Amino acid sequence: MVKRLNIYFKEMYPIIPRLILGGIVFFEIYFIILLNNGVTNFHITLAEFIGGFTVFSFLCWLRIADDFKDYELDCRLFKERPLPSGRVKKKDLAIFVSLLIGATILLNVCFMNNIPFFVFLYVYGTLMSLWFFHKKKIQKSLPLALVTHNPVQMIMNIYIISFTCIKYGLSAFTLTTVLAAFTLYFPALIWEISRKIKAPEDETEYVTYSKLFGYKKATRFVLILTIADIITNFLLVYRLSWLSVIALFINVCWMTWKFIEYIHDPHKFKLVEKVERYTYIQESIMLLTVAGYIIFSR
Repeated sequence: MVKRLNIYFKEMYPIIPRLILGGIVFFEIYFIILLNNGVTNFHITLAEFIGGFTVFSFLCWLRIADDFKDYELDCRLFKERPLPSGRVKKKDLAIFVSLLIGATILLNVCFMNNIPFFVFLYVYGTLMSLWFFHKKKIQKSLPLALVTHNPVQMIMNIYIISFTCIKYGLSAFTLTTVLAAFTLYFPALIWEISRKIKAPEDETEYVTYSKLFGYKKATRFVLILTIADIITNFLLVYRLSWLSVIALFINVCWMTWKFIEYIHDPHKFKLVEKVERYTYIQESIMLLTVAGYIIFSR
């Protein structure tokens, strides 16, 4: 079983990079909330690292749940993947995810201060894995699946925000907390839509936004989301570093040009690859902003 699980995680969810990503997501929101509230005296304990682990654990569970949900479709369209190919068994993943969720619950109950938000996060995740009890209706509608599933990223952000506000006695309902809830929600939404935009000749049986609305309209919509996303970033970092605002502006200008290029010639490159590069640069700038402010403000 261990060998089979190793195959799965190597191809579908590399553990070490995703653990690091969980920590990055947690601490980015954590420090943005604190720094925008003028808090520079941090008290980092085991709880913060458990919060980062929870992000990793939750996203891992969603990845496995998606493979279970889409098993029949994957057997037709993505036969090479570990689960449809038979290289990994459903039982392997079921045992692993049960142990993972059990450990995550135990750690949160023992060390975290925001149990109601943790429960809400996992209840929502469970409903997602069950298609909100409307599988036939949601599975057939890509927009409906997006509307019902994508908000989970914001709920995860709220889990992090709630922990931070409770620990430091900060107000939970401010412009900063609202923007922080959106700051990692938009990139997830942009990526999710972009990966399902293809050139007309590349379309298959797999339902995409470009097949439903045309690649031009779908690309323009992602461009609008990208602009909304960068505005939240501007508002969160302008008090911390104007250099970061300039760097974010240059990055979004580059991405805007790539959107325009794609609209004129969808065969030139894969849109999602440019979106991923834009997102990595964007989040790196945000992290460097936080790190720089912490270092130079003391």
